[in-house]
Amino acid sequence: MSESTIPRVPEEARSRAAVLREEILRHEHLYYVLDAPEIPDDRYDALFAELRRLEEEYPTLRSPDSPTQRVGGKAAEGFAKVSLSAPMLSLDNALDIEELSAFLARTAPFAAERGYLCELKIDGLAVSLVYEDGVFVQGTTRGDGRTGEDVSANIRTIRNLPLRLSGAFPPKMEVRGEVLLQRQHFAELNMEREERGEPLFANPRNAAAGSLRQLDPAVVAERRLSIFLYTVVDPVPFGVKTQEEAILRLAECGLPVQPAWKRCASPEDVLAFVEEWRDGRFSLPYATDGVVVKLNSIAAWYELGATSHAPRWAIAFKYPPEERTTRLEDIIVSVGRTGALTPVAVLSPVSISGSIVRRASLHNEDELRRKDVRIGDMVRVRKAGEIIPEILGPVLDARTGGEREFVMPECCPACGTPAVRLEGEVALRCPNRSSCPAQLKEGLRHFASRNGMDIRGLGDKIVDQLVEKGLLRSLADLYALDEETLASLDRMGEKSARNLINALEQSKERPFPRLLSALGIRFTGSRSAEILAEAFRDLPTLRNASEETLAAVDGVGPVMASAIRSFFEQPENQRLLERLTAAGVRATFPVSESEGENEPFGSRPFEGMRLVFTGEMESMTRIEAEETAKRFGAVCSSSVSKKTSFVVAGRDAGSKLSKALSLGVKIVNEEEFLEMIREMDEA
Repeated sequence: MSESTIPRVPEEARSRAAVLREEILRHEHLYYVLDAPEIPDDRYDALFAELRRLEEEYPTLRSPDSPTQRVGGKAAEGFAKVSLSAPMLSLDNALDIEELSAFLARTAPFAAERGYLCELKIDGLAVSLVYEDGVFVQGTTRGDGRTGEDVSANIRTIRNLPLRLSGAFPPKMEVRGEVLLQRQHFAELNMEREERGEPLFANPRNAAAGSLRQLDPAVVAERRLSIFLYTVVDPVPFGVKTQEEAILRLAECGLPVQPAWKRCASPEDVLAFVEEWRDGRFSLPYATDGVVVKLNSIAAWYELGATSHAPRWAIAFKYPPEERTTRLEDIIVSVGRTGALTPVAVLSPVSISGSIVRRASLHNEDELRRKDVRIGDMVRVRKAGEIIPEILGPVLDARTGGEREFVMPECCPACGTPAVRLEGEVALRCPNRSSCPAQLKEGLRHFASRNGMDIRGLGDKIVDQLVEKGLLRSLADLYALDEETLASLDRMGEKSARNLINALEQSKERPFPRLLSALGIRFTGSRSAEILAEAFRDLPTLRNASEETLAAVDGVGPVMASAIRSFFEQPENQRLLERLTAAGVRATFPVSESEGENEPFGSRPFEGMRLVFTGEMESMTRIEAEETAKRFGAVCSSSVSKKTSFVVAGRDAGSKLSKALSLGVKIVNEEEFLEMIREMDEA
């Protein structure tokens, strides 16, 4: 690329970007892998924002392993098919100890020297990853075992996966593992889907699979996926002779490995490991449904080989699902942050999968009728994915005739407002967003959460008291609280009150994306909030953006755009935002010193134009071309529509070029695009 299209990078900027990349990657490893953060979230956010600004100003600084590229892709039109270098086979299952013992007996002669390697079986989605010169270049799903789908852009969003390896590694390294959703994030995802009236994921594996196959990496980033790696493809050339050595090699390269593994010298040791984790697995932050047992010797793998679908040197022992019977004492209705009325079963306490279960969501009226559960029933209960309590149905033989059918209330149980069912939704909702105390409580908890304004000390009990005493009627009322008022609450005292006031003051300085996430706008999570903050830079500009302008931003789309526009059109939300900004809450995205004064919106040559790049560029990468266009105000999209201003067509342009021709969209070649840029630089 010529110097006239991309600015020359000062050595100071190049050096600073390198330092920021190393520092951010170190903090990501501390936070996501070791669970031992050294800095607060807002400091990490500031480092990340500084690196992003440098890379936007000098696109050649952007490298494939930069932390900013975790969500650097655009919404895909589909996933490319990839032939796997070696088949990804399934494992045969052992459904009881007898079947496991039979496998151990068959393989005992091959385990005499090196034993077995036992690992907990992760309830996730199998993937294959390729690193070249230590840099992540491709991620593929298992597919049919021989041909998978290229989900590289989505894999990049996984925070505990390093984009660059550490230690010693070969020039090309292919590793395999499982993408998973941790218990907490699985529960939160299903709660969000229930609030929106969407179908729930049955288990963490389905949730991980559904997330990884999202076409928009920004949506995937919201799901907070994790990954564990467990094997090296073709390990022998790397000097790896056992599965134990393979796991250690993965860890040395900085790749996350599942910590609950053990080399077992004998079949008796394997059975002891299985029994050890039968109940112990419930203490882990991720779901497991069994133990994978492998011969430790990789030479034995080659000697035993595989059937058409599974290796003969490994087996998956699966624990039987835990199901209990208990009495359904009552059904109550909870009111969520968005007003959804959810029937909740109150159960006689029962121990399931390592914890005591007292309540279980019945989701909505349709689900309640389908399962035909009644107050007083004996019901069968389990944990979906060993995480979320779920009622399977009633024990019909145990009915006495005294059971009572439950009828959903016509009005909100918290404020008395008549409930409504919105078109296309199954959930009843309370439409009283402005003064329903239940919605206010949930909204306050969300606002104060770690992913929101991170207000330490504003716990559930304090929120309940503040709302019930009439001290909070809006989120903005938080910033009008004083020490004396807080100290008068139960279990507070002067010191706790002072700490909470300090926490409220500190929350005013949270980055602008945190505020957008904390407001609870439908479909707008933490990653979407970052996209909006970067695109519009401040609250007034975002508030005034049309639905069409919002939908044109990559990572937003029409559904989210409609919800955002609806939020800002509500008078009560307009008053809320005015009060928050008047209280001193940060409502602007930081501007780097090198940018100088803010440019007025619309002053750049490509402002308001929507560009699509297709085919291979000769003088630059497509990412560099898009970043250059963005520098002059363009919005770059991955799909062609009537809204597209023009398409830049490179070598071997395909379906996007054809669609542009059919729609009559203007098409320019690479040289014409570069000429436009040169003219802008000279203007």
